[in-house]
Amino acid sequence: MSAVVAEPVPGRAHVLTAQGPSARGQVAALSEAVDRHGGYIEELDQYDDPDTQRFFARLLFHVDGGGAFDADGFADERERLAERFGFELHLKPLGRPMRVLVMVSKLDHCLRDLLYRHARGELAMEIAAIVSNHRDLEPLATQYGQRFIHLPVTKDTRGEQEAELKRLIDDTGAELVILARYMQILSDDLALSLAGRAINIHHSFLPGFKGAKPYHRAHARGVKQIGATAHYVTPALDEGPIIEQSVARVRHADRIPDLIALGRDCECRALSRAVRLHIESRVFINGERTVVFG
Repeated sequence: MSAVVAEPVPGRAHVLTAQGPSARGQVAALSEAVDRHGGYIEELDQYDDPDTQRFFARLLFHVDGGGAFDADGFADERERLAERFGFELHLKPLGRPMRVLVMVSKLDHCLRDLLYRHARGELAMEIAAIVSNHRDLEPLATQYGQRFIHLPVTKDTRGEQEAELKRLIDDTGAELVILARYMQILSDDLALSLAGRAINIHHSFLPGFKGAKPYHRAHARGVKQIGATAHYVTPALDEGPIIEQSVARVRHADRIPDLIALGRDCECRALSRAVRLHIESRVFINGERTVVFG
């Protein structure tokens, strides 16, 4: 006789994430804590990194029987776990839209892809605003009913523009900043203030073709694969912890426009997947690397 598994109740599921120094009994303690509060665990991913001696876990659960989960009552449980294991713990309702700010310049493909996926319900996010240093993509934002903010920047006004951007992030309560081909380098101060909550898309599988016209340079070198890398923003340009990568095969007959088209597809795929993984609390920063429960 097969066991009957309770179906998750919409709006009742939660995600609990934990990370901290490796220690015995962590998985059991997390599972027992959820169980004591009526949680039925649907997914449990965990990884113990032998190099850094750090532990990472993600638990997706709903309340058995369909009741509401007492998140406030679980606070004491979290404190005990944090004290016992040195955990950093986060709990949030599954599917709660994450408030995001999208930054762009003139290229539209990544923004267009994010807006399309958002409109189809593939990305659980609320777009607070689309910010750009140019007005080229304002009609696209308007088409999707999104707020567009023009923040022009020059070498002499970078400080003022970033100060306004910081105010905007605070005022909108943005939890994530997405650089969807925003062609400006963020200051070290801004990058540090956004640590772990800003995702950039880099037009290369490896950072071998930085700067202008990367696909022209890749073509000149006769590359056989091109790709894109989505990573967290750090002061080190295009060298933040990698979340997702996408690659495409290049044929000898492919010309520069073909490489650019392939590259656009790779950028869209890598960025949208990285955003989804972050929104679903599947990414943990582990030094210069990431742990991703995909």
